[in-house]
Amino acid sequence: MAIFSVQARPTGGASWGELARTVEAAGFDALLAADHPGFGPAPFVALAAAAAVTGTLGLGSYVSNAGVREPMLLAADVATLDVVSGGRARLGLGAGHTPGEWRAVGRERPDVAGRVRRCLAVAGAVRALLAGDEVTVDTPELAAYAARLDDPRPVQDRIPLTLGTANSTLLRWAGAHADVVGLTGFGRTLADGHAHEVRWRADQLEAQLAHVAAGAAGRDAPPALEALVQHVAITDDAEAVAAGTAAETGLTPAEVLATPFVLIGTTDEIVAAVAGHRRRWGVTRFVVRAGAVDALAPLLPRLTENGSTSSALETGH
Repeated sequence: MAIFSVQARPTGGASWGELARTVEAAGFDALLAADHPGFGPAPFVALAAAAAVTGTLGLGSYVSNAGVREPMLLAADVATLDVVSGGRARLGLGAGHTPGEWRAVGRERPDVAGRVRRCLAVAGAVRALLAGDEVTVDTPELAAYAARLDDPRPVQDRIPLTLGTANSTLLRWAGAHADVVGLTGFGRTLADGHAHEVRWRADQLEAQLAHVAAGAAGRDAPPALEALVQHVAITDDAEAVAAGTAAETGLTPAEVLATPFVLIGTTDEIVAAVAGHRRRWGVTRFVVRAGAVDALAPLLPRLTENGSTSSALETGH
């Protein structure tokens, strides 16, 4: 029915290892680490530590900031993770929305169009490097000269790529090239540089999926669609709980409960909602926060029945 992964950050070595083992034993597909330099732990260091205490769990960034990451270094991190994990690495990329992260590496955050161009350039360069190609690029967004990743070489023939975005241009590119489209539901970045308005209404999601479909035209199989879930709550009064999220987002409780970016309700209601998101939107993958692991773990057999947590990524969809 669906595939679930967990996004988390380490706060200590023992607790991080325990979380990785718990997530794997429960049947989640992957453990994913955010990438916000200066505002959170280094993702690939954390993921390598998780690799050491797990055997089958997928491991990836969700998502790496293409604005401040250089392709050569990012490709080397991903390839190294793939080697030390025995072929379990994933790569998530996004355009980078936090101004402080850009300034910390000596750049000012460009406008949306500039961030999109940079993200596409980095995505193309990293994929080429991981494939063993030599990369030379000289544009205002990216420069690399005769870059080549000779060592280490990834274990996997192709590292699965997730592009996390709500931008129309990036959604079309993801439809054409990505393995997974990470539907973030993000709208305009707010003043703190971290929070966002949301694009959760049905018409907004339909518009995003139309861009993905346009990009995917001509592909043998479209990319998988994955929703970043912001709130999970098991409750007998879904409408009352949804009212709090509705007040924060400007949506109605009914709109909140209809979106794939939250899972609120009884266990039966959540199982039905996940099935409904697959039928209505084609969303088959969900990323939840670490705080939702205990609540969702007992539900995973029902949520993933008729599917497999061993991941459609391995088949290239």
